[in-house]
Amino acid sequence: MADQDYYQILGVNKDASPEDIKKAYRRLALKYHPDKNKGDKHAEEMFKKISEAYAVLSNPEKRKEYDAFGSHAFKAKFSQEDIFRGFDFSDVFRDFGISDDILGRLFGSRGRARTYSPFTKKGKGRFFDFTETGGFENQTQLLRGQDLQVELTLTLHEIAFGTEKLVQFSRDGHLEKVSVKVPAGINPGKRLRLAGKGGINPAGGPPGDLYIKIKEIEHPVFKREGYDLYIDKHIKFTDAVIGTKVTVPTLDGKTMSLKIPPGTQSQTKMRLKGYGIPQANGKSRGDEYVRIIIDIPASLTKKQKTLIEELAKEGL
Repeated sequence: MADQDYYQILGVNKDASPEDIKKAYRRLALKYHPDKNKGDKHAEEMFKKISEAYAVLSNPEKRKEYDAFGSHAFKAKFSQEDIFRGFDFSDVFRDFGISDDILGRLFGSRGRARTYSPFTKKGKGRFFDFTETGGFENQTQLLRGQDLQVELTLTLHEIAFGTEKLVQFSRDGHLEKVSVKVPAGINPGKRLRLAGKGGINPAGGPPGDLYIKIKEIEHPVFKREGYDLYIDKHIKFTDAVIGTKVTVPTLDGKTMSLKIPPGTQSQTKMRLKGYGIPQANGKSRGDEYVRIIIDIPASLTKKQKTLIEELAKEGL
C-alpha cells in the first residue's frame, strides 16, 4: 500500500484524541462496509486503508513513532505485519457490526476468521494478523510473543564510530544476555531490532522481538547538534586583538591547530570540516565548530590597569 497520511485518511487533526480517532474510524468503516458497497473495489481499498490508519493511530507507541518520523520513514521501518501485529480486530469489528465472513469475502479465503484463543476453553476472542499479501491470517500459528525493549546507554564516541555491547535483559522471568552491534552514526532514540529475542509465545508460536533503544551520555567537552559537534575555546582579550594560535581536540582523539585572526569577536564560530559525527550512510561526516570565547579579566594589577588606560587614551 502506498504511503498515506493516516490523519488525512481518517479525516482528523494531528492532535485528535483517541476517542475522536475511534469515532472517525467507526463512521468510515460503516461508510465503506462491503455489504453496503457490493462489487465496489474502491470501497474495499478504502476499508483497508482506514483499517491500517486506525491500527497505527489507535496505538500510542506506533502513533508516537509515526508522528516523529513521518509517513515515509514509518513505512520503511514497519511492515504491514508490524503495523497490525498485536491489534485485536475482533473487538473492533464487533463494535462496528462487521461480521467475520465479511473479512473472508474482503480478503479472500485466507481472511476467514477462525476462532482461536490460547487463554480460554471456549475460544472467545479472535486474533488476526495483516499479512504482506493484504489479507488476515489465522493466528493459531502466527500469534507471536510480546515484544521487549531495553535501553542501551552509549558515549558520544561509541555513537559516532560504532561499538559492540553485551546487553542484559529479562525474558519471561529469566535474565539473558545478547551481543549487540551498534552501527556508526546511529541517532539517540533510534531502536535496533533483534528478531526472535522477545517474549515467548505461551501458545507455542514464534517469540516476539527485542528492541534496543539508544540513549546518549552527555559528553563533558563536546555538544552535538545533529551530526555537527561544538566545542568552546577560551582565549585572552589580547589574543583576540592581535591574533594567536590555539589547539583543539577532536572526537577522533586528534589535536588540531587553529589560527585565530586579529580582531576576532567573542562567539565567533570556526569550522573544522569533516570532524563531526559520521552519518549513518557511511559516506560523509558532520563538522566540528570551535566557538571562540573571549575572557575579560575580573580584576587587573596596577600595571595592567595603567596599560589599559594608556590604550584607552589611544582610542582602543
